[in-house]
Order: sequence, then structure tokens, then C-alpha cells
Amino acid sequence: MKTTILAAFLASGAALGAVTAAGAQQASPGASVADGPGAGVIVRPSSSQPNATQDGRRARTHLRIMIPPAGATPPSAAPSSQSGPPTAGSFFETPASIACVYGVAAGPSGCSPTSALTNSSRGARAIAIVDAYDYTNAQADLAAFSKQFGLPAPTSSNFKVVYASGSQPPNGAGSGWDIEASLDIEYAHGLAPKAKIFLVETNSNSYSDLFAGVTKAAQLVAAAGGGEVSMSWGGSEFSSETSFDSYFTGSKVVFFASSGDEAGTEYPCVSPNVVCVGGTSNSRNQQTGKLQAQAAWVDTGGGASAYEKRPSYQKGIASIVKVRGVPDVAAIADPRTGAWVYNSTYYGYGRWLIVGGTSLASPVTAAIANAAATFRASSASELAVIYATLGKNGAGWTDVTLGYCGFYLGDAAGSGWDLCTGLGTPAGLSNKLAGE
Repeated sequence: MKTTILAAFLASGAALGAVTAAGAQQASPGASVADGPGAGVIVRPSSSQPNATQDGRRARTHLRIMIPPAGATPPSAAPSSQSGPPTAGSFFETPASIACVYGVAAGPSGCSPTSALTNSSRGARAIAIVDAYDYTNAQADLAAFSKQFGLPAPTSSNFKVVYASGSQPPNGAGSGWDIEASLDIEYAHGLAPKAKIFLVETNSNSYSDLFAGVTKAAQLVAAAGGGEVSMSWGGSEFSSETSFDSYFTGSKVVFFASSGDEAGTEYPCVSPNVVCVGGTSNSRNQQTGKLQAQAAWVDTGGGASAYEKRPSYQKGIASIVKVRGVPDVAAIADPRTGAWVYNSTYYGYGRWLIVGGTSLASPVTAAIANAAATFRASSASELAVIYATLGKNGAGWTDVTLGYCGFYLGDAAGSGWDLCTGLGTPAGLSNKLAGE
């Protein structure tokens, strides 16, 4: 039965729409085709290209953009709330549909994006997002996104842009880092609308600048009484990475990072002081939009670290990994089943974008942790709570048992912890991320 569902799911993923590769190449500067033509084209901005990272020196974003069929292009400006979210008849994710799927807010059976309209009403204290370069339209774009989906408008009390160095960074428009920032702040706000969102901007995507941003973000969160820091970026592991693990040990702060969008492991997600979030796909009925199954995203990062030792909280999976294994948990990431994002600075695709990648999974999971409203003193205590649920039914996680990932698709999602989805995806707010 599971094999049949998975085969149908993979087939439906290949039938979402069609544009030619040539058409996609006319899109925004720096974009390139990541998947071939057929059902649709998936592209990566320049910030997510493999050559955007240098081991131990620079990080890349973990996002991909789904280009829909010709004639079904997302609108260039915010549509009427009556026309669909934001294109009528499409089943890409919204803040309300994600909240429904993960039990953060009530919704209809199947949580179709066209009928799941109840947003999360939760959140407290602070969530800090760390991204490179300046996103000039952050406030206005978050306002447009919030208006479309019925979320609280961003104000000085619930949203603030902070320059990590004290001076405004270079403009990141069109680089992909601007899409990263819009994705991060919109879904952190969407799942935890009562939390204050800090967008901490750094001068570049060098690790030295990004880690300075992490330090600033941790200070802001701690001063707000506690919360989460989300990092939707990373790069290949490197031999000196353990010397940077101390950046993720701030008091009253829990650090989340995306696992990457290729087979294998990336830093900082493999740090034992970070909650590493992998990626999944949401299989939806093509006529009704109802959720049929959750599966491992084929391109999610995950695996055994090359340099990090297995932390004590992972002793329960010692038979699977002898070193630090990732991810710890997972959330929606597949761009074929991606989420609507509003961005007015990235040129070529219109303002409404369908975005996926584990860049989506990290802020979603951080925001759900925030919505759970029990704030942990550190990532270590958060991870201890997460792994205490290992092997317990109904412990706040949906155990994803469909799908494959890794080199040659050699890793499989399965019962319990696995190298594709960790312990699984969030299922409600109790006895899990923020614990009880």
C-alpha cells in the first residue's frame, strides 16, 4: 500500500504543469534550470548554486523556485483574497494550510490550501532570522503577504530589520538572498504571528559575517525573553567546523538550521548545538487539494557528519549512526509542493513565487516551536526533549515512512528516526519541540 501511494505521489509531482526550459532561462538573472521541462521547471537563484559556497568561507541559501505552466503564472501583484491563495485552483501551501497540516491551527479534513483558512493565533517573545545582504522591501512585502493571508500587519512592535554590523549591508535585490529573507520572515510570522520577528542582515554571505549575525540575533532573542534563531543557509562540511559550534550556545535561545537541498550533510546543520531540519513533500489530491501523504523530499540533505561526534541526546540511534546524524526533524520543503511567497525585488517571475527547499522547513519549524510557548534555555535542552520522544507513539511527531533521499537514493524514510526526515514532522503543539 505504501509503495502504491509513493508511486502515485512521485507521478503527481511530475505532472504539476509545464513550461519549457528555454522559457525559464529568460527569467531572473542568475537563475538556472534545476529540473528539466515536463510538468514544470524548478530553478535555483544564484545564491543557491553549488558554486555560491566555499567550504568554511561562504554559505549558500537552500531554496528553489517552482515555475508554473504557461497560462498559470502567479499574479504580478497581490490578488483579491476571493480569488484563491493567491492563484485560484492551485494547491501550493499557505500559512493556514501548513498550520492545519501540522496541527497548529484548526482546519478542514485534508487541509487543502483553498479551504484551510484559519491561521495560527499563537507566538510569543521573539524569532530572529539571519540572512545576508539588505532586503530593501522587507516591511512592505511582509505587509502585502500578511494582507493576502489575513495575518497581523507588520509594525514596529512585531517586526524589525537589524543590521548586524550597525551599517546597512549592500543591496541583495536579485541575488536570491532577497527571496530567502522574504520566505523566512513570511513563514515565521505566518506560523507564530504573535512573536516579534527580527530580520538580522549581514554584510555578505561569508561565514564570518553570518556568524556575527547569529551572535546579534541571539542577543536580540535573549533580550526579548527567549525564543528561536533560524538559519536557512549553509555549505559543505569542513575540517575546522567544530571550532564554530560555540556560536550556537546562547542562553534562552534555540538554533534551527536547514539541512540543505542535495544529498549529504552541511554545516551549520550538523552542529550538535543546532536543531537540524530536513525536508518533506506534501502529496495532495489533484482535484481537491486534500493531503494524501507526507513523504521524504528526494533532494533533502541528511546523513552522518564527517567531523562532528555523536551527541549524548542521540544515543538512542547509536545503531544507525556512530557520529552526529541529521536531520533531527523535518518539514515541508519540496518546491513541487512549495509555498506561496511574496517578493517585489527579485526580477523575472512576478511578485508571487512558489518557493521550496529546506530554507522553508527551518523557519516553519522554528515558528512552530515558538507557537508551542514553552521556551527552552538552549538548543541542547530542546534537542534532549526532541529525542526523548524517540519510539513513543503520539509524541508530537508524524513519523514519515514514505520516500527516499541521499546519494543514489540510498537512504529511505522509515519507522523511527531516519537519515531523510529524522523523527518526522510536527504534529500538534504538545510534548515535542518546546515540550511541556
